[in-house]
Amino acid sequence: MQTASDDSLRSARDREFAKWPHAELDVAALRRAGHRPFPFRQFVLKVHSRCNLDCAYCVIYQGEDASWRKRPTRVAPGVMRQTAARIAEHAETHGLSEVRIDLHGGEPLLSGPETALAYTAAVRAALPAGVALRTTVQSNGTLLTERTLDRLADAGIRVGLSLDGGSAHLNRRRVDRAGRSSWPAAERAARLLADRPELYAGILCAIDITSDPAEVYASLAELRPPRLDLLLPHANWSSPPPGLPARAPAVRTAVPTPYGDWLATAFDLWWDGAPDGSQPRVRLFTEVVALLLGVPSTTESVGLSPTCAVVVHTDGSVEQIDSLNLAYDQATATGLDVFGHTFDAALDHPGIVARQLGLEGLAAECRACPVGRVCGGGNYGHRFSRGTGFLHPSVFCADLERLIRHAAGRLSAVMPPD
Repeated sequence: MQTASDDSLRSARDREFAKWPHAELDVAALRRAGHRPFPFRQFVLKVHSRCNLDCAYCVIYQGEDASWRKRPTRVAPGVMRQTAARIAEHAETHGLSEVRIDLHGGEPLLSGPETALAYTAAVRAALPAGVALRTTVQSNGTLLTERTLDRLADAGIRVGLSLDGGSAHLNRRRVDRAGRSSWPAAERAARLLADRPELYAGILCAIDITSDPAEVYASLAELRPPRLDLLLPHANWSSPPPGLPARAPAVRTAVPTPYGDWLATAFDLWWDGAPDGSQPRVRLFTEVVALLLGVPSTTESVGLSPTCAVVVHTDGSVEQIDSLNLAYDQATATGLDVFGHTFDAALDHPGIVARQLGLEGLAAECRACPVGRVCGGGNYGHRFSRGTGFLHPSVFCADLERLIRHAAGRLSAVMPPD
């Protein structure tokens, strides 16, 4: 558990590295002005704090935050019960009809499915009558077996996979601790899930611009996921992504758009579709098209919808999403835990509040940008610059504009004249 001195040090660190929002966002004034928080609806529950892979780009184990080393390897029954009680309390307080839990790691199945099953059972038992529960376990797939899938199915738990493509070559960055490819085991898992669509939640794929987007898209579509998430790699102004030059957020000179170009190629493959209509739903693309048509987003990566997700670690600490791990040490920390605090307490944390402000939480450049309401400033973690914080455009600003304008062009070509 955290101590008062720990909280003080953390607050000082937050103010030093991220003046906005930690030193400059007046949460009390916002509340007095009538800005109300949005309740959490998605709870990312850490089942295991270790992983059997050593992926080169992992934001948890390759990021700035090493606090995972001090956390319990596996979540204990007492933490599960208390977290479940807090989720139920939050659902009842805010009259929620449904909550979602995502079981994460590390690798959440590292010690088998038992802990994931027990965590799900604890939340289900605690929820008030009439509150539905949706559960997904996000796995690298290397430990999935028919027996494990049977047990997850019996508990109503769907499975998402993390892959970089549908071949050994495309997954070259996803290796185990001995440097061996994870692909043979991951491919087996993908084939098993393709035959059990009721269990298959989809695939998360971190973009590598050195891989051919057509090859990545086609190979992943061949694995028959119902949904595909193409994710920009976690990066920020102080830790720029591969292929983009290091520069300050205020520098608005023309920059290349390798990620936007990559995504535009993949967008065309998705938009034009497979002859048999079997292509997966690509969340980034469907969100961008929906936003262009005036429909609110359902994800924080684009659009202005507020964050409704919170993380609970294996020790019961309540934190922000993992994408902030690349910013600075303990950037995700809130100083809260499920034993001493409600989830409502986290709703007043400056980092959470900043991600619920919509247009008001964006940099001036984003508010004035013609595509700002579609881009939404991009992923919150991608806006960080050391010393000033998160009130900047995304480090992928030009890439996002490239994708959005490309999608708008394809959309306008099929819209009626009126």
